Amino acid sequence: MVKIEILLKEGKLGKISELELERYINFFSHSYQDNLAHGKAVLETFPRWSIISGYYAMHDITKLLLAKKFRLKVEFEVHATTIKVLKELIENKEIQQLIEKGYQEFISLANDLAEAKKERVKSQYYTGTEYFIKDYQRRAKSFLKELVEPYLLKINALLEEQ
Repeated sequence: MVKIEILLKEGKLGKISELELERYINFFSHSYQDNLAHGKAVLETFPRWSIISGYYAMHDITKLLLAKKFRLKVEFEVHATTIKVLKELIENKEIQQLIEKGYQEFISLANDLAEAKKERVKSQYYTGTEYFIKDYQRRAKSFLKELVEPYLLKINALLEEQ
């Protein structure tokens, strides 16, 4: 496990000052909800963006938890660092697995895009065909129902704890 002190020394994490705390909490409280709403709104029409927005809802609520409960902000290598910090601070393995799965789906889409950039003509990602549209719609629905929504419920429960 990565120690929080090491991430602070490396500049990947920072402490949130009293003056910044309300701004961080306000921003991430709204951004995760905006991302979730966007993910649901584009589920049928733009399912890849639904997955991306769903992952960002997970990512942002995690950063809300870090700010509100631990007064930590992620400064560098934000996705990987956020997951490392979550694993260090939260012992719930189910929460850890959900964010890992969400991140892997997000990375898969990014890798698809990188591959498509290399091979524009024979891109191996969503092409707009009926089959791929239906496949991404199925994946996006599953992603929101099986990963995003359970994760948000679990993190919200942690946020409500005193």
